[in-house]
Amino acid sequence: MIDRPFTRLAVSLAVTALSALAGSARAQSSVTMFGVADLAARSVHNEGAAAMSSLVSGSNSTSRIGFRGIEDLGDGLSAGFHLESGMLLDTGSNVGGNQFFDRRATLSLASRTLGEVRAGRDFVPSYVGWTRFDPFSYVGVAGSNNLVSASPAGPIRSTFGSAANTTVRSSNSIQYILPANAAGIDGGLMVAAGEGALAASGTHRVMGARLGYASGAIVVSAALTQTENSATVADKFKDATIGASYDFGVVKLSAAWRRFSLGSPRQTNMLLAAVVPIGLGDLKLSYLKADLDGRVGATNIGTADATQWGLGYVYNLSKRSALYATASRISNEGAATFAVPGGSAAPKAGGTSSGYEAGLRHSF
Repeated sequence: MIDRPFTRLAVSLAVTALSALAGSARAQSSVTMFGVADLAARSVHNEGAAAMSSLVSGSNSTSRIGFRGIEDLGDGLSAGFHLESGMLLDTGSNVGGNQFFDRRATLSLASRTLGEVRAGRDFVPSYVGWTRFDPFSYVGVAGSNNLVSASPAGPIRSTFGSAANTTVRSSNSIQYILPANAAGIDGGLMVAAGEGALAASGTHRVMGARLGYASGAIVVSAALTQTENSATVADKFKDATIGASYDFGVVKLSAAWRRFSLGSPRQTNMLLAAVVPIGLGDLKLSYLKADLDGRVGATNIGTADATQWGLGYVYNLSKRSALYATASRISNEGAATFAVPGGSAAPKAGGTSSGYEAGLRHSF
């Protein structure tokens, strides 16, 4: 027979261990792995260059893998992290090279009533504001990013050259983000340390702000992001955007305006878009105009304009999987060489660029 003191000791130790485990479980963060796998067959023809066919990753939604976690600290407070890496599913490599978590790498402290403080690498306010209205999500042959390029002389190339720019993300940032329950109002502020602010190395000082409103069928948003580096001695690079959409049920209409400027050289992009629910999917149509103005040194860039038409359909197989097909055409003017991604070479100055693709997207 086991003596009672030993039994009492064993029970006491078991209760203590279980209590410790329960307390540890309450303190643990919930961690989620997530991602998107997206592959498409694409064909691109740029005027003056050979046609190119390829298998490409992320044409409907950027292929990615990520991890996010949150810990409830009580009293409406939480701590969290978000790590996200872009993937090239056709080759198995990551988009960012040595910068593994290229899409986002942030740590945050949030309050349900006061908002969130977030630090790390994240999307800049102007990008967040603009992409709310791009039906092609800034990717693929019809994404509005096709007319955001450093290839023609203009404010973007003058500020960043071929190095990393701040038209999408900024590293070394600290943000304040409004709480999600702020009566339909959303927005935030961003600042980023330059850490030398050398254009050639892709480090920049950034300040930005965004304010939006979403209620029912209507969405409006405005944002401004300002960048300084060693190339912005006389003027700051500014990225301003404003847009709105209204969902009529049978069609959702969007319009957005975005301007990149560095003193005299400016690029203004105008977007008009429609999304029509048809069957188990959505028909998407967009028109985009890039208008350049001013001078870069002795070069007048006022004739280097372009337009892009995009048409696509996404058929939802389930909540997580979809088939899609997209086509687009860019018409350049003057010295402009904007292009659909995936061509064998850039189009000739003032030439056309066209492409189409079909693929499968799966979210997990």
